[in-house]
Amino acid sequence: MTHQAVLETVAAETIQPPRSLVTAAGRAIGDFDMIREGDRILLGLSGGKDSLSLLHVLLHLQKKAPIKFELAACTVDPQSDQFDPSPLKPYLASLGVKYFFDSQPIVAEAQKTLTKDTDSFCAYCSRMRRGILYRVARENGYNVLALAQHLDDLAETLMLSMFFGGKLRTMQAHYLNDAGDLRVIRPFVYVRERQTRAFAEAANLPVIFENCPACFAKPQQRYAMKLMLAEQEKLHPKLFASLLTAMKPQMGKPPVC
Repeated sequence: MTHQAVLETVAAETIQPPRSLVTAAGRAIGDFDMIREGDRILLGLSGGKDSLSLLHVLLHLQKKAPIKFELAACTVDPQSDQFDPSPLKPYLASLGVKYFFDSQPIVAEAQKTLTKDTDSFCAYCSRMRRGILYRVARENGYNVLALAQHLDDLAETLMLSMFFGGKLRTMQAHYLNDAGDLRVIRPFVYVRERQTRAFAEAANLPVIFENCPACFAKPQQRYAMKLMLAEQEKLHPKLFASLLTAMKPQMGKPPVC
């Protein structure tokens, strides 16, 4: 190992997530019984600020929590022209985290089979990525898939569901997949997006920014909801606390398995 690699390894290993972030994640994990003794957890690692923040929170809990669990990460490369996940492999190696990488032409397939509608494009990519993560988990004996959606994501999903679906729905905090062989957890359901952004910047995490052209086709329904909630929060600082209270019954109960 080169001197530079040693320095990078030491730097990565000494990164400590802020107490507020760990506390919020720990509370959600406890409330929804997300992590159990002997779990083998596969983290869906996009390389964005949220999934990198969750990586460090789970590593911290792995060292401190009384419950013992294993942790690995998987990145799905959709083969977008500007997506460069190459920094992730050495970074995960420096942390000593087992890392899986799967590259599939998801973007090209979406462009061939879908219209210009950005929501359907994003939904297609999300479904494909999730299917690949399920397969990697199954093939390697992981029983839990961890995803990094946060409270802002849940609130936006709730508003979209009400505005355009006529239903009170949001993302579930902990559930069993349709096949019944994997549990899916979201430890950041109590975490605000600004917390992961602040941590990623302060810790100089190797963030890979979203680059899919469909994600920047504005206006977009989810983006519009994000702006609306931001404006309302300026007027009502406790908005997200109220939204969390309203969403709790929609976030599901821990699966019994």
